[in-house]
Amino acid sequence: MNVETEHDETVARVAAAIGEPARARMLYALLDGHARTSTELAVIGGVTPSTASSHLTRMKSAGLIELQAQGKHRYYGLSGRSVAAVLESLSVLAGARRPPFRPTTPDRLRVARRCYDHIAGAVGVALHDRFAALGWIAARGGGGRRNYQITGTGGRHLEALGVNVEEMLGLRRRLAFPCLDWSERRPHLGGALGAALLQLALRRRWVEQEAEVRALRITTLGRREMKTRFGMRFEFHGD
Repeated sequence: MNVETEHDETVARVAAAIGEPARARMLYALLDGHARTSTELAVIGGVTPSTASSHLTRMKSAGLIELQAQGKHRYYGLSGRSVAAVLESLSVLAGARRPPFRPTTPDRLRVARRCYDHIAGAVGVALHDRFAALGWIAARGGGGRRNYQITGTGGRHLEALGVNVEEMLGLRRRLAFPCLDWSERRPHLGGALGAALLQLALRRRWVEQEAEVRALRITTLGRREMKTRFGMRFEFHGD
């Protein structure tokens, strides 16, 4: 088989993986960046769980989606921006629009909560996104597990905030990684860095631990400080 033939067959295989109504519905549901379970995708696709499993296997083999494991839970998301770009282009041709993702988690847990020893919820996801946008963290290495490294710029800013970066580097745990948030279905920041940020936020009274639940209350001071220091936009309520 020559290169041109192999390329054409690959294109046809990928197109065929997209070109089935149930699979297309699943893919477009993932276009908003929020991961979903196979059960949720079965409902979205309008098929049985076993049929959804077959569809997901085919889309995964075609490189359209990837499996994201978070504890005992398994979520699916698009495999990259190139897949999203193809779907967007097809959507423009079709003139299709999809409803936005709407979390069903209670508000006080959705805004901010503990995930083990780091900040989860909408605030945790926003912190993750801002640290990446500011260039304070960067993807590191390959393999099955995704990790972040703290950049030189990030290290200087974190030290200025009172985070001991050198101490974190010496710990026998992952420094930083994207931890998939179960309410937002997008990553928040896990690892030693995530734990250090939670301790910093508690120490400076940016957040307060609610009694007997994992929820964290974002204080007025916290909203102001995170907006000033990180450029975060608070479209959610913490008080």
